[in-house]
Formats: sequence, structure tokens, C-alpha cells
Amino acid sequence: MDFGGSESTGRGPESTGRGPESTGRGPESTGRGPGEAPVTIKILVAGGFGAGKTTLVGAVTEIRALRTEEPLSGPSASADGLAGVEPKTTTTVAMDFGRITVRDNLVIHLFGTPGQERFSFMRDELASGALGAVVLADTRRLADCFPPVDYFERRRLPFAVAVNCFDGARHYRPEDVRSALGLDPEVPVVLCDARQRSSARDVLVALVEHALRRLQRAQAAGTNL
Repeated sequence: MDFGGSESTGRGPESTGRGPESTGRGPESTGRGPGEAPVTIKILVAGGFGAGKTTLVGAVTEIRALRTEEPLSGPSASADGLAGVEPKTTTTVAMDFGRITVRDNLVIHLFGTPGQERFSFMRDELASGALGAVVLADTRRLADCFPPVDYFERRRLPFAVAVNCFDGARHYRPEDVRSALGLDPEVPVVLCDARQRSSARDVLVALVEHALRRLQRAQAAGTNL
């Protein structure tokens, strides 16, 4: 799946300043019939506190990302622990949201979940109807990945692990991270830089391809995911 076409230039249709009637394109050129809504794919971005979820959504979205960040309070910092992420001063308390238009008839909605376990109830709300999830991993706090990994495994929701390669952090091979997290061989483990659009895009491509392979296997076997 290619997210790199002209549709992903960072401008959604609402930002062109032109209504549909001024595009010069008939309904036949949009890839869908008049009044037909595009297919929407929902993807979650999960992971531990400070793993880079808000950064990844902001890097790849074509619209201004919706964020629900609040300053870290003293009690919150004590409860969550800042080991390895000492410079962090804000935290997501509800969700992040971004959008990618792959083509006229296909749109991806990204939902970033809070990293703290006390907000884990948001996963249930956001996971409904999702194609799959990205679990962002920070090797300085790798244990933070276990709750979201366990959650998606229980729900049988396809997921990929994206190892965010922070400056100054020790880097590990994908197979070492896979072993440490006890992941099945089929689960993609990808090294990434959540700040870079192309790197974030590659993570999403790996997840979508993994989810489609699982769907094809399930259909061939006549079973549900």
C-alpha cells in the first residue's frame, strides 16, 4: 500500500479553499459515485508513557492533529514515573487524532491512546472497529509495552511494534525486541523515528500489510479473526 502519492502532501480537501464544484473533475474521476462516502480505515497508536505516540500521529497526519495534552502535575509525575523521559512536561489524557488520505476513496483515521494504564479504558472505546494497532516501544521503558501488547493479543487485533529510536538511547535489533516482548513471529517489529513522516508512514504500511495477510489467511481458512 502506497501512502506517498500526491494525496498525502499535508493538505486535506478542506484546506484547498475550493468547494467540490470548482475542482474541474466529474464524479467519474474521484474513484467513487456521487454521494458515496470513502472507505475509512481506523488505526490505533498505543504504547507506554512518553513513547512518542503524539509525535508519530503529528508527523504523518495531513490535517492539524487533534491533541488532548495537559501539563504534568506533581502527583501525575510521581504516579507515572519519568525515568528515561525526564524532559517530558505534558501527557495525553484522552486521545490524539490524525488523518491520511491515501486516495479519493480511501482514508485512514489515526487514534493515539493515552500511555498511562489509568487511562486504559480509552482503548476499549477506541479499539472498536479498528483494522489494527501500532504499539510504539521505547527501549528505555520496554516493560510499558506489555499492557497494550497483551490487550491487542486478547482482542485478536492485528498489531505491529514500532521501536522509536530516541537520540542517546541504546539501539537494539528488531529480533531482540521481539524476543524480549515474547511476540509471535508474524508480528512486524519495525525500527522508526516517530518524528519523521516517511518513517511513520513505513510503520503504517507494515501494519496494514500484516492485517491484510491475517485477513486473507482467515478467509482462506473460513474462520473469523
